[in-house]
Amino acid sequence: MKKSIGIIIGGKSVEHEVSIITGLQVLDNIDKSIYEPRIIYIQKDGKWYIGNSLHDINNYKAKQFEGAYEVLPGFRDGKLMLYPHPEIKQGFFGKKYDTVAVDVVFPAVHGTNVEDGALHGMFQMNGVPCAFGSVLSSAVGMDKVVMKQVFQSNNLPVVDYAWFYRSEFEANKDEILGNVEKIGYPLIVKPANLGSSVGISKAKNYDELLVSIEVAMNYDRKIIVEKCLEDVREINCAVMGYENNLVASLCEEPVGWKEFLTYEDKYVNKKKDSSEPKRRIPADLPEEITNSIKNYAKESFKAVDCCGNARIDFLYDGNNIYVNEINTIPGSIAFYLWEGMNISFKDLITKIIEFAELQQNQRKSNIVSYDIDLLNKMGSGTKHK
Repeated sequence: MKKSIGIIIGGKSVEHEVSIITGLQVLDNIDKSIYEPRIIYIQKDGKWYIGNSLHDINNYKAKQFEGAYEVLPGFRDGKLMLYPHPEIKQGFFGKKYDTVAVDVVFPAVHGTNVEDGALHGMFQMNGVPCAFGSVLSSAVGMDKVVMKQVFQSNNLPVVDYAWFYRSEFEANKDEILGNVEKIGYPLIVKPANLGSSVGISKAKNYDELLVSIEVAMNYDRKIIVEKCLEDVREINCAVMGYENNLVASLCEEPVGWKEFLTYEDKYVNKKKDSSEPKRRIPADLPEEITNSIKNYAKESFKAVDCCGNARIDFLYDGNNIYVNEINTIPGSIAFYLWEGMNISFKDLITKIIEFAELQQNQRKSNIVSYDIDLLNKMGSGTKHK
């Protein structure tokens, strides 16, 4: 019997559309001989939907989803249960009380409210296998400040940075600007909890720094400012596995990368010469640098207790390697980094699902209750505060 796989896409995130692309790529490439996949679409208003019309990208372009049904998530016996919304008079298959059971959840989501551990927490609490790590790895991977602090505590190299809350900046702007300028221009200003280069900008002087901070504060209450390295190369490497069973992918270098890739560079880039590659795989690096990056990638993966598959981004200035960030649910699942190692997109998805099941099986062996009948041992006259 095929396992039911729920591929979750969308969500209340500025990376909503990117998630749709990733999820439909997973749907197209999953091994349908062993899995029965279905798209679970979380709209920007937070409502959940299923239906065959959600499997066609043209319906998202037209914003028309005839045959899609709103569902309410529930849980039973370690499965995600999708129940018809009460307003649906007929179920999904013509029956009033149809439900759809999902054995394993495959989140293909990006950004806040979905990739940051919010979804993982719901499934983890209810014992449903969920790909790509845990609440911990997702939350740490999303928050660039906490992520860098975790990397530093594991002796992983990061660029100089400073961070502050939006409320702090509003109350003590001059003091914070003074501390930030000590890093030295140019600077990169980012919302701490977003990806896909949304809200990110470069500041070469005081005036540009002010504008960059204002932009970033529109997207998050927590801002990080990093030293912008000159003449630097971005190198990316994926890691697959769980705990100490880890494999690093080939390294890639985005072509034409200078300071940082904008959202349009990543997803809307329409060069006149479409034959020009957007990435160089493997990256043209000395063997010892490649090996160092792969080792750092594995250590970064372990540092946040990741699972399944993640992409780690690095900066290399010709002398030093810096860990930039980890993407716990990478766009397109970073399948292109594995193809050169004879791991197809289909096989990669299967391995990610298997690691999710392994992680959940390990959780099942944990004691989650401690029965000492505490309530009946309490005296009736005990004060409660």
